[in-house]
Amino acid sequence: MQKKLRLALIGYGGMGSYHLNTLVPKELFEIKGIYDSDSSKRIKAQENGLFSYDTVEALFEDPMIDIVLIATPNDSHKELAIQALTSGKHVICEKPVMMNTQELDQVLAVAKECQKEFIVHQNRRWDPDFLVVAQAYQTNQLGKVFQFESRVQGANGIPGDWRHEAKHGGGMLLDWGVHLLDQLLYLIDAPITHVMAELSFVLGNEVDDGFIAYLYFEDGTRALVEVGTTNFIHLPRWYVKGYDGTLEIDDWDLSGELVLQTGTIDHHQLKPIQAGAGLTKTMAPPSEEATTNYPVPTPNLPETTFYENVYQVICKEGELLIKHKEVRRVLALIERLFDSHAQRQILPFE
Repeated sequence: MQKKLRLALIGYGGMGSYHLNTLVPKELFEIKGIYDSDSSKRIKAQENGLFSYDTVEALFEDPMIDIVLIATPNDSHKELAIQALTSGKHVICEKPVMMNTQELDQVLAVAKECQKEFIVHQNRRWDPDFLVVAQAYQTNQLGKVFQFESRVQGANGIPGDWRHEAKHGGGMLLDWGVHLLDQLLYLIDAPITHVMAELSFVLGNEVDDGFIAYLYFEDGTRALVEVGTTNFIHLPRWYVKGYDGTLEIDDWDLSGELVLQTGTIDHHQLKPIQAGAGLTKTMAPPSEEATTNYPVPTPNLPETTFYENVYQVICKEGELLIKHKEVRRVLALIERLFDSHAQRQILPFE
Protein backbone atom coordinates (compact mmCIF):
# COMPACT_ATOMS: atom_id res chain seq x y z
CA MET A 1 0.00 0.00 0.00
CA GLN A 2 1.40 3.39 -0.97
CA LYS A 3 2.28 5.99 1.61
CA LYS A 4 -0.30 8.71 2.25
CA LEU A 5 0.69 12.36 2.55
CA ARG A 6 -0.56 13.87 5.79
CA LEU A 7 -2.29 17.19 5.06
CA ALA A 8 -3.48 20.05 7.24
CA LEU A 9 -5.64 22.97 6.14
CA ILE A 10 -5.39 26.62 7.15
CA GLY A 11 -8.66 28.42 6.41
CA TYR A 12 -11.82 26.34 6.86
CA GLY A 13 -14.04 28.55 4.71
CA GLY A 14 -15.90 27.76 1.52
CA MET A 15 -12.85 26.97 -0.60
CA GLY A 16 -10.93 25.19 2.15
CA SER A 17 -13.82 22.91 3.02
CA TYR A 18 -14.41 22.27 -0.71
CA HIS A 19 -10.84 21.00 -0.99
CA LEU A 20 -11.30 18.59 1.89
CA ASN A 21 -14.79 17.41 0.95
CA THR A 22 -14.42 17.18 -2.83
CA LEU A 23 -10.91 17.57 -4.22
CA VAL A 24 -8.48 15.79 -1.90
CA PRO A 25 -8.24 12.06 -2.82
CA LYS A 26 -8.41 10.09 0.41
CA GLU A 27 -6.43 7.22 -1.05
CA LEU A 28 -3.41 9.53 -1.41
CA PHE A 29 -3.84 12.02 1.43
CA GLU A 30 -4.70 11.72 5.11
CA ILE A 31 -6.34 14.83 6.55
CA LYS A 32 -4.72 15.56 9.91
CA GLY A 33 -6.73 18.63 10.84
CA ILE A 34 -7.50 22.29 10.27
CA TYR A 35 -6.88 25.71 11.71
CA ASP A 36 -8.98 28.82 11.25
CA SER A 37 -8.65 32.15 13.05
CA ASP A 38 -12.45 32.13 13.43
CA SER A 39 -13.32 29.98 16.44
CA SER A 40 -16.79 29.24 15.07
CA LYS A 41 -15.20 27.60 12.01
CA ARG A 42 -12.94 25.53 14.25
CA ILE A 43 -16.02 24.33 16.11
CA LYS A 44 -17.76 23.55 12.81
CA ALA A 45 -14.76 21.50 11.70
CA GLN A 46 -14.91 19.50 14.93
CA GLU A 47 -18.61 18.89 14.38
CA ASN A 48 -17.70 17.56 10.95
CA GLY A 49 -15.30 15.07 12.48
CA LEU A 50 -12.05 16.98 11.87
CA PHE A 51 -9.32 17.70 14.38
CA SER A 52 -8.95 21.42 15.03
CA TYR A 53 -5.69 23.03 16.10
CA ASP A 54 -6.08 25.75 18.73
CA THR A 55 -3.38 27.92 17.13
CA VAL A 56 -1.66 28.08 13.79
CA GLU A 57 1.65 27.62 15.60
CA ALA A 58 0.43 24.27 16.93
CA LEU A 59 -0.31 23.20 13.37
CA PHE A 60 3.16 24.20 12.16
CA GLU A 61 4.79 22.42 15.11
CA ASP A 62 3.02 19.12 14.46
CA PRO A 63 5.69 16.72 13.11
CA MET A 64 2.99 14.46 11.67
CA ILE A 65 2.08 16.97 8.94
CA ASP A 66 3.74 16.61 5.54
CA ILE A 67 1.91 19.31 3.60
CA VAL A 68 -0.11 22.43 4.43
CA LEU A 69 -2.96 23.77 2.29
CA ILE A 70 -3.44 27.55 2.56
CA ALA A 71 -6.96 28.79 1.77
CA THR A 72 -7.08 32.16 3.52
CA PRO A 73 -7.43 35.80 2.42
CA ASN A 74 -4.84 36.71 -0.20
CA ASP A 75 -2.73 39.06 1.92
CA SER A 76 -1.97 36.29 4.44
CA HIS A 77 -0.53 33.81 1.93
CA LYS A 78 3.07 34.99 2.06
CA GLU A 79 3.52 34.88 5.84
CA LEU A 80 1.73 31.55 6.22
CA ALA A 81 3.64 29.97 3.35
CA ILE A 82 7.00 31.03 4.77
CA GLN A 83 6.04 29.74 8.23
CA ALA A 84 4.95 26.41 6.77
CA LEU A 85 8.05 25.98 4.62
CA THR A 86 10.46 26.86 7.43
CA SER A 87 8.59 24.40 9.64
CA GLY A 88 9.52 21.62 7.21
CA LYS A 89 6.19 21.34 5.39
CA HIS A 90 5.39 21.30 1.71
CA VAL A 91 2.78 23.89 0.72
CA ILE A 92 -0.27 24.09 -1.53
CA CYS A 93 -1.50 27.66 -1.86
CA GLU A 94 -4.81 28.91 -3.20
CA LYS A 95 -4.83 31.56 -5.90
CA PRO A 96 -3.96 34.34 -6.32
CA VAL A 97 -0.80 32.91 -4.86
CA MET A 98 0.52 36.25 -3.61
CA MET A 99 -0.31 39.95 -3.76
CA ASN A 100 2.51 40.60 -6.25
CA THR A 101 5.56 39.09 -7.94
CA GLN A 102 7.92 40.38 -5.26
CA GLU A 103 6.13 38.34 -2.60
CA LEU A 104 6.15 35.27 -4.82
CA ASP A 105 9.89 35.58 -5.45
CA GLN A 106 10.50 35.74 -1.69
CA VAL A 107 8.43 32.63 -1.00
CA LEU A 108 10.03 30.66 -3.84
CA ALA A 109 13.46 31.53 -2.47
CA VAL A 110 12.44 30.17 0.95
CA ALA A 111 11.03 26.99 -0.64
CA LYS A 112 14.30 26.42 -2.48
CA GLU A 113 16.35 27.02 0.67
CA CYS A 114 14.14 24.66 2.69
CA GLN A 115 14.05 22.08 -0.14
CA LYS A 116 10.27 21.89 0.04
CA GLU A 117 7.64 22.01 -2.70
CA PHE A 118 5.49 25.11 -3.13
CA ILE A 119 2.49 24.40 -5.36
CA VAL A 120 -0.23 26.76 -6.56
CA HIS A 121 -3.82 25.58 -6.99
CA GLN A 122 -4.72 26.81 -10.49
CA ASN A 123 -7.68 24.45 -10.77
CA ARG A 124 -9.32 26.12 -13.79
CA ARG A 125 -6.84 24.42 -16.11
CA TRP A 126 -9.01 21.33 -15.56
CA ASP A 127 -12.31 23.06 -16.48
CA PRO A 128 -14.10 21.14 -19.28
CA ASP A 129 -14.96 24.35 -21.19
CA PHE A 130 -11.29 25.37 -21.24
CA LEU A 131 -10.27 21.88 -22.34
CA VAL A 132 -12.66 22.12 -25.31
CA VAL A 133 -11.13 25.45 -26.33
CA ALA A 134 -7.62 24.08 -25.87
CA GLN A 135 -8.38 21.06 -28.07
CA ALA A 136 -9.88 23.21 -30.82
CA TYR A 137 -6.85 25.52 -30.73
CA GLN A 138 -4.16 22.85 -30.52
CA THR A 139 -5.67 20.70 -33.30
CA ASN A 140 -6.21 23.69 -35.61
CA GLN A 141 -9.90 22.77 -35.78
CA LEU A 142 -10.91 26.39 -36.42
CA GLY A 143 -7.97 27.12 -38.67
CA LYS A 144 -5.65 29.84 -37.46
CA VAL A 145 -7.28 31.29 -34.34
CA PHE A 146 -6.91 35.05 -34.23
CA GLN A 147 -9.23 36.06 -31.39
CA PHE A 148 -10.26 34.66 -28.01
CA GLU A 149 -13.03 36.14 -25.89
CA SER A 150 -13.16 34.73 -22.36
CA ARG A 151 -15.80 35.91 -19.92
CA VAL A 152 -17.40 35.11 -16.59
CA GLN A 153 -20.36 37.25 -15.58
CA GLY A 154 -22.89 37.33 -12.77
CA ALA A 155 -25.17 39.79 -11.01
CA ASN A 156 -24.40 39.19 -7.31
CA GLY A 157 -21.75 41.86 -6.80
CA ILE A 158 -18.59 41.00 -4.87
CA PRO A 159 -19.26 38.09 -2.50
CA GLY A 160 -18.09 37.72 1.08
CA ASP A 161 -16.39 40.28 3.28
CA TRP A 162 -12.61 40.56 2.84
CA ARG A 163 -12.94 40.47 -0.97
CA HIS A 164 -14.28 44.04 -0.76
CA GLU A 165 -11.02 45.36 0.72
CA ALA A 166 -7.82 46.26 -1.13
CA LYS A 167 -5.56 45.43 1.83
CA HIS A 168 -6.69 41.80 1.66
CA GLY A 169 -6.23 41.57 -2.11
CA GLY A 170 -9.89 41.84 -2.99
CA GLY A 171 -11.44 42.64 -6.33
CA MET A 172 -12.24 40.69 -9.46
CA LEU A 173 -8.93 41.06 -11.29
CA LEU A 174 -7.20 39.14 -8.51
CA ASP A 175 -10.17 36.85 -7.86
CA TRP A 176 -11.42 35.65 -11.25
CA GLY A 177 -8.92 37.42 -13.48
CA VAL A 178 -6.10 35.22 -12.26
CA HIS A 179 -7.99 32.15 -13.55
CA LEU A 180 -8.91 33.49 -16.98
CA LEU A 181 -5.48 34.97 -17.60
CA ASP A 182 -3.76 31.78 -16.48
CA GLN A 183 -5.81 29.76 -18.97
CA LEU A 184 -4.91 31.99 -21.91
CA LEU A 185 -1.22 32.32 -21.06
CA TYR A 186 -0.97 28.56 -20.56
CA LEU A 187 -2.62 27.96 -23.93
CA ILE A 188 -1.08 30.57 -26.25
CA ASP A 189 2.59 29.90 -26.89
CA ALA A 190 3.63 33.43 -27.81
CA PRO A 191 4.90 36.49 -25.94
CA ILE A 192 2.47 39.30 -25.13
CA THR A 193 3.44 42.58 -26.76
CA HIS A 194 0.89 45.01 -25.30
CA VAL A 195 -1.98 45.03 -22.79
CA MET A 196 -4.82 47.32 -21.83
CA ALA A 197 -7.36 47.17 -19.01
CA GLU A 198 -10.33 49.07 -17.72
CA LEU A 199 -11.56 48.25 -14.22
CA SER A 200 -15.14 48.76 -13.04
CA PHE A 201 -16.04 50.37 -9.72
CA VAL A 202 -19.77 50.91 -10.31
CA LEU A 203 -20.77 49.25 -7.00
CA GLY A 204 -18.79 51.77 -4.96
CA ASN A 205 -16.25 49.39 -3.47
CA GLU A 206 -12.58 50.31 -3.05
CA VAL A 207 -11.70 47.32 -5.24
CA ASP A 208 -12.82 46.49 -8.77
CA ASP A 209 -16.17 44.75 -9.21
CA GLY A 210 -15.21 43.76 -12.76
CA PHE A 211 -12.85 44.53 -15.60
CA ILE A 212 -12.18 44.27 -19.32
CA ALA A 213 -8.65 43.45 -20.45
CA TYR A 214 -7.13 43.24 -23.93
CA LEU A 215 -4.05 41.14 -24.62
CA TYR A 216 -2.06 41.40 -27.85
CA PHE A 217 0.30 38.53 -28.69
CA GLU A 218 3.37 38.57 -30.89
CA ASP A 219 1.90 35.97 -33.28
CA GLY A 220 -1.08 38.22 -34.05
CA THR A 221 -3.51 36.58 -31.65
CA ARG A 222 -5.74 38.90 -29.63
CA ALA A 223 -7.65 38.11 -26.47
CA LEU A 224 -10.44 39.90 -24.66
CA VAL A 225 -10.91 38.94 -21.01
CA GLU A 226 -13.96 40.19 -19.12
CA VAL A 227 -15.26 39.66 -15.61
CA GLY A 228 -18.50 41.25 -14.43
CA THR A 229 -20.57 41.08 -11.26
CA THR A 230 -23.40 43.39 -12.45
CA ASN A 231 -24.51 41.44 -15.53
CA PHE A 232 -28.14 40.31 -15.38
CA ILE A 233 -27.78 38.88 -18.88
CA HIS A 234 -24.42 37.29 -19.55
CA LEU A 235 -22.45 36.88 -22.75
CA PRO A 236 -20.92 33.53 -23.77
CA ARG A 237 -18.24 32.03 -21.55
CA TRP A 238 -16.06 31.58 -24.67
CA TYR A 239 -16.21 33.02 -28.18
CA VAL A 240 -13.26 31.87 -30.30
CA LYS A 241 -12.73 32.99 -33.90
CA GLY A 242 -10.53 31.25 -36.46
CA TYR A 243 -10.22 31.65 -40.22
CA ASP A 244 -12.12 28.38 -40.77
CA GLY A 245 -14.69 28.46 -37.98
CA THR A 246 -16.10 29.84 -34.75
CA LEU A 247 -16.58 28.16 -31.37
CA GLU A 248 -19.10 29.51 -28.87
CA ILE A 249 -19.45 27.98 -25.40
CA ASP A 250 -22.27 29.60 -23.48
CA ASP A 251 -21.58 28.34 -19.98
CA TRP A 252 -19.86 25.68 -17.87
CA ASP A 253 -22.53 23.16 -18.97
CA LEU A 254 -20.90 23.19 -22.44
CA SER A 255 -23.97 24.52 -24.17
CA GLY A 256 -23.12 26.37 -27.36
CA GLU A 257 -22.14 25.65 -30.94
CA LEU A 258 -19.24 24.93 -33.25
CA VAL A 259 -19.56 26.26 -36.80
CA LEU A 260 -16.97 25.29 -39.41
CA GLN A 261 -16.54 26.45 -42.97
CA THR A 262 -16.83 23.24 -44.96
CA GLY A 263 -17.49 24.69 -48.41
CA THR A 264 -16.61 27.68 -50.53
CA ILE A 265 -18.30 31.03 -49.93
CA ASP A 266 -19.17 32.50 -53.32
CA HIS A 267 -19.11 36.23 -52.67
CA HIS A 268 -20.63 36.91 -56.09
CA GLN A 269 -23.72 34.82 -55.33
CA LEU A 270 -24.54 36.29 -51.91
CA LYS A 271 -28.12 37.41 -51.62
CA PRO A 272 -28.94 40.54 -49.62
CA ILE A 273 -31.19 40.31 -46.58
CA GLN A 274 -33.42 42.88 -44.98
CA ALA A 275 -31.54 44.40 -42.05
CA GLY A 276 -33.44 47.00 -40.08
CA ALA A 277 -34.23 49.83 -42.44
CA GLY A 278 -31.87 48.62 -45.15
CA LEU A 279 -30.28 45.70 -47.00
CA THR A 280 -26.96 43.94 -46.47
CA LYS A 281 -24.92 41.29 -48.22
CA THR A 282 -22.01 41.58 -45.80
CA MET A 283 -24.04 40.36 -42.81
CA ALA A 284 -26.16 37.84 -44.71
CA PRO A 285 -25.70 34.25 -43.46
CA PRO A 286 -23.53 31.98 -45.61
CA SER A 287 -25.23 29.33 -47.69
CA GLU A 288 -26.03 25.92 -46.20
CA GLU A 289 -23.31 24.43 -48.42
CA ALA A 290 -20.64 26.75 -47.05
CA THR A 291 -20.78 25.88 -43.32
CA THR A 292 -21.68 23.01 -41.00
CA ASN A 293 -22.97 23.35 -37.47
CA TYR A 294 -21.89 20.98 -34.69
CA PRO A 295 -22.56 20.74 -30.95
CA VAL A 296 -19.75 21.70 -28.57
CA PRO A 297 -17.28 18.79 -28.58
CA THR A 298 -16.76 16.58 -25.55
CA PRO A 299 -13.40 17.36 -23.94
CA ASN A 300 -10.66 14.83 -23.35
CA LEU A 301 -10.02 15.01 -19.62
CA PRO A 302 -6.39 15.06 -18.42
CA GLU A 303 -5.05 11.79 -17.11
CA THR A 304 -3.74 13.43 -13.93
CA THR A 305 -5.74 15.53 -11.47
CA PHE A 306 -4.24 18.42 -9.53
CA TYR A 307 -3.85 16.43 -6.33
CA GLU A 308 -2.48 13.38 -8.14
CA ASN A 309 0.21 15.66 -9.56
CA VAL A 310 0.97 17.03 -6.09
CA TYR A 311 1.43 13.48 -4.84
CA GLN A 312 3.63 12.51 -7.80
CA VAL A 313 5.85 15.58 -7.34
CA ILE A 314 6.42 14.97 -3.63
CA CYS A 315 6.52 11.17 -3.49
CA LYS A 316 7.65 10.05 -6.94
CA GLU A 317 9.80 12.92 -8.26
CA GLY A 318 7.15 13.84 -10.80
CA GLU A 319 7.11 17.06 -12.81
CA LEU A 320 5.07 19.97 -11.49
CA LEU A 321 2.18 20.73 -13.87
CA ILE A 322 1.63 24.29 -12.62
CA LYS A 323 5.09 25.72 -13.01
CA HIS A 324 6.41 28.63 -10.97
CA LYS A 325 7.39 30.65 -14.06
CA GLU A 326 3.79 30.36 -15.34
CA VAL A 327 2.35 31.51 -12.02
CA ARG A 328 4.79 34.43 -11.90
CA ARG A 329 3.96 35.49 -15.46
CA VAL A 330 0.26 35.71 -14.58
CA LEU A 331 1.01 37.82 -11.50
CA ALA A 332 3.25 40.10 -13.56
CA LEU A 333 0.48 40.48 -16.13
CA ILE A 334 -2.04 41.39 -13.42
CA GLU A 335 0.33 44.06 -12.11
CA ARG A 336 0.63 45.47 -15.63
CA LEU A 337 -3.15 45.50 -16.08
CA PHE A 338 -3.53 47.49 -12.86
CA ASP A 339 -0.93 49.93 -14.27
CA SER A 340 -2.80 50.17 -17.57
CA HIS A 341 -6.03 51.10 -15.83
CA ALA A 342 -4.30 53.66 -13.61
CA GLN A 343 -2.51 55.29 -16.56
CA ARG A 344 -5.47 54.97 -18.96
CA GLN A 345 -3.31 53.64 -21.78
CA ILE A 346 -2.03 50.60 -23.64
CA LEU A 347 1.25 49.40 -22.07
CA PRO A 348 4.00 47.11 -23.38
CA PHE A 349 4.50 43.74 -21.70
CA GLU A 350 7.38 41.28 -21.95
